[in-house]
Amino acid sequence: MKNRNPYAISFGKIPNQYINRDVLINKMIDTLDSDVAEEQAFKLTGIRGTGKTVTLSALEKNMRQKDRWIVVDLKSNSSITEDLVANLYSEVPFLMNYIDTSLNLSAFGIGLNLSKKSPIASIDSALKLLLREIKKRKKRVLVVIDEIRKTDAIIDFIQEFQILIREDLPIFLMVAGLYDDIENVENSDGLTFFLRATKYEMTPLNIERICTNYKETLSLSQEAAFQLAEMTKGYAFAYQAFGKYMWDFGEKELTDRVLAQVDETLCEKIYEKIWNELTPLEQDFLRFVVQKESLPAEERLQVAKHNPREWMAAKRHLTKKGILEDAHSQNSILRLPRFKNFLEQIC
Repeated sequence: MKNRNPYAISFGKIPNQYINRDVLINKMIDTLDSDVAEEQAFKLTGIRGTGKTVTLSALEKNMRQKDRWIVVDLKSNSSITEDLVANLYSEVPFLMNYIDTSLNLSAFGIGLNLSKKSPIASIDSALKLLLREIKKRKKRVLVVIDEIRKTDAIIDFIQEFQILIREDLPIFLMVAGLYDDIENVENSDGLTFFLRATKYEMTPLNIERICTNYKETLSLSQEAAFQLAEMTKGYAFAYQAFGKYMWDFGEKELTDRVLAQVDETLCEKIYEKIWNELTPLEQDFLRFVVQKESLPAEERLQVAKHNPREWMAAKRHLTKKGILEDAHSQNSILRLPRFKNFLEQIC
């Protein structure tokens, strides 16, 4: 029986083979687990396919192994505070006992109906009481929200979160999302503290580590492994895609059919979505990058006849989104592997 392919292009699940981000994960853990909590909200951002969800899952797995941490996964479009209280009730035994004997949360469908106690009218008040009980036990709550988007529920929860941390309650927040989605939340009225919260960005994987992984897992020569690693440009999804199709086809060096399959997968699963989420001006900018990656800014402006400020703003946004290299460079270099090939097909 053929061994199972250790590489995967499905989203969210940690593949059997992946380049872990130990430095980033350990940095986040050290900050969260510090005895003196200087910050309680953190953001993880990056373009699609950079491994945000996998990194978040690895962080979450590590934190769940620590006795003083209670980790709760929530969705950005849910009734966040209510779902948080319900999760704490169902997953933490001492809180279940506390609610069933002390709090009437029947109005929210949580716990027993304590007829001798008046129902709590506000779920926010209930959460405060639970966090005080958690603090007595010297424990902490980490709320994890992946693929964060600006919703009324998110805005309400973050505003409530600010009140909770002002009262020195042991609740922490770690969110992950695309650059634009994170920025939309940051720029919402009344969320200044979230704007100032520490932001971790997903950087490219180390090419040497990818090379070593390909060499050992796919039994490639040093030359073939390094060529393949360089093709990924450190992009996490491309690392998985190249590995998957090299394994599937049983190749020992990069071939046209592997490249064609990688291009198709990148297009269908990543690049079409990235392109459709860009503004018309950003798309216009990339069309000129395709014509000539090193085209000077002045020449682009002459050809495009765009307002210089708008044009440079588009370049900055494309850089922040992880599509272009350094925005301060005279040249515009595409950061994503095989993205130029994709653009040439659609432009």
